[in-house]
Amino acid sequence: MSNRKLALAGALLLGVSVIATQAFGQAVAPTTPPDPPAFDAASKVEFVGAKDLWEYKALPEYHEPDWVTKNFVDKGLLPPVKDRLPKEPLVFKTGTMPDGIGVYGDSMRHVIGGRPQTWNFWGGLNYGWGGIDNAMNECLTRTGPLFEVKAEEIAPLPNLAKSWEWSADGHTLTMHLIEGAKWSDGAPFSTEDAMFYWTDHVVNPDITPTSGQSVESYGAGTTLTARDANTLVWTFKDAFPKQYLYTMSGFCPPPAHYLKPMHPTYNKDVTVDQYVKWPPPETMNFPVMGAWVPVTYRPDDIVILRRNPYYWKVDENGNQLPYPDENTYKLSTWADRDVQTLAGTADLSNLEQPENYVESLKKAADPASPARLEFGQRLGGYVLALNFSANGAGDPDARAQAVRDLNRNLDFRKAVTTAIDRQRLGDSLVKGPFTQIYPGGILAGTAFYDKASTVYYPFSVEQAKTYLTAAGLKDTDGDGFVNFPADVNGGSNVEIKLLGITDFGSDRNLTEAIISMMQDVGVKVVADLESNTQRDALRDASKYDWVVNRLDTVELLTVVQNTAALAPTGPQIAMNHRAGKDGSLDLMPFEQQMVDIVNKFNASQDPAERVELMKQYQKLYTENVDVVGLTQYPTALILNKRFANVPKGAPVHEYQYSEDTIMRERMFVPTDKQQDVELEKGTLPGKPGDPGPVKG
Repeated sequence: MSNRKLALAGALLLGVSVIATQAFGQAVAPTTPPDPPAFDAASKVEFVGAKDLWEYKALPEYHEPDWVTKNFVDKGLLPPVKDRLPKEPLVFKTGTMPDGIGVYGDSMRHVIGGRPQTWNFWGGLNYGWGGIDNAMNECLTRTGPLFEVKAEEIAPLPNLAKSWEWSADGHTLTMHLIEGAKWSDGAPFSTEDAMFYWTDHVVNPDITPTSGQSVESYGAGTTLTARDANTLVWTFKDAFPKQYLYTMSGFCPPPAHYLKPMHPTYNKDVTVDQYVKWPPPETMNFPVMGAWVPVTYRPDDIVILRRNPYYWKVDENGNQLPYPDENTYKLSTWADRDVQTLAGTADLSNLEQPENYVESLKKAADPASPARLEFGQRLGGYVLALNFSANGAGDPDARAQAVRDLNRNLDFRKAVTTAIDRQRLGDSLVKGPFTQIYPGGILAGTAFYDKASTVYYPFSVEQAKTYLTAAGLKDTDGDGFVNFPADVNGGSNVEIKLLGITDFGSDRNLTEAIISMMQDVGVKVVADLESNTQRDALRDASKYDWVVNRLDTVELLTVVQNTAALAPTGPQIAMNHRAGKDGSLDLMPFEQQMVDIVNKFNASQDPAERVELMKQYQKLYTENVDVVGLTQYPTALILNKRFANVPKGAPVHEYQYSEDTIMRERMFVPTDKQQDVELEKGTLPGKPGDPGPVKG
């Protein structure tokens, strides 16, 4: 750990706080947010050119682990490695590998709090998160590594789509897929897989892919066709909508040859519900395009992934990737992930819970620690979302409907944001120069952030009460809480259910703090705490009043990725405003203005105009309190010291989560640091449906 990080750790252990809390109850006018405290512990990114990361080309020869050749190829169980690779594999360039060409062996150990629900990621359930999806799936484009790409070259990187070109009028995008690549079971990968995803999942109204992909994600009127086995043709209503190339980083084709027979379109004996849940996580050797394949699953214990013998990426020496032979996922809790990584019994964790920062710094400062911390910029944070859907989304009862009507009242939203002491919120999570006040909208420190366009309503109990009065709310029964008007919900107390999660301490702390702060101004808020999965389901179904949400939305970090979600541009796009039963959105005027700005931004090819549009967007968002910002803070990677080829300054989350950002397929453990930790050593994936891995 560097000297500045050691100094920071010492200061934190003394409980130093660098910003004093604003005076309680001081009434102040809207202003711009205060500058954040300095945070020198953040690692510095070494920027590279986009084309310096990888290219596609044939090499004179290819290699694989000796044990694979000896036990599988030589015995006739696998074709030679050259016959398992595509015509021109993706080749990682040595010059941008921090530690150069790697060596084979060892296992990358993870701990996760989720649980696999199915291997059918495209049906709407998930693998349990924590990087399993990135290990198994590959998408048309890739954006995770963009954090280290020079600003003037930032654009989606090729992946399964090795190249593309636009028509002269900008309405057609022709995309060329990698040729000759194979699924992990040896079946050919082609445009059939992409079309199966588009036709039978993305545009299928009965299925909602876990990745969040929908026909709305690509704009009204968009079509996709296959010209041949390796060529896709996109047709768009707007000219040159290059933002959709970012969306395609979530377009990860499924194995059509495996899933089609169980899809209700092709099998009339199967229901959508049956398809979504199939195959169950007990089904091993599911075909993947990713670097590792699931071979072992023990409920509430572990998932083991082994190297994909048909993986289509290599290094410049022709070594087939990945370098690590194994990926494991211990099924525990999210909090345990940090603990085990610091202890050396796991290898990677995304340190996102601020309450763990001080103890983590203390442990990592010990020279004997097996783990190191890599802090990034302040790209983590939390928001409080108020449900704006007032025309039936989620089937609200009379109380919930009355709350939603309040949520749509600007004076009420001003009361809510003014009642929140953001400095106290931040200090409740972690002392020291970590947190900063976050009014909402585009995050400070990111490319499109503009402080002058950011409206901040400073904390003031008295001002919040004034806003409540302006919203028509008074305590008519003398119990200390404001009531609805007599003709609304019987004049009862305004009672708001705050949806939160039990999985993380930070979420629980924020939920409790918001309830307390709202009580101080006379608004009754009660907690509705659920598991992470259940919270997401309720939130996405619009079955909530308010919800505490961690900032895992890339659109507020990058603007250029998932841009449509910056505003309710479609019926199911915005987290805080879903369409009613009839599919319509009852947009407020400022929301419509935001939609118009986002659409103009997407259509514009003028960088200066795009910057100006985002300034207008930021002002509308924060002035109208679209979503209540809470706190913003840095996040850190916890990494086992034995791993090499980790890019400097890799964020926990910017364009994608770190598991994709750090490019695990090219990370390795030097021979002298390798440990005997592989749980299925010497094995490869079997045939789909086999009970587990196979030995040669």
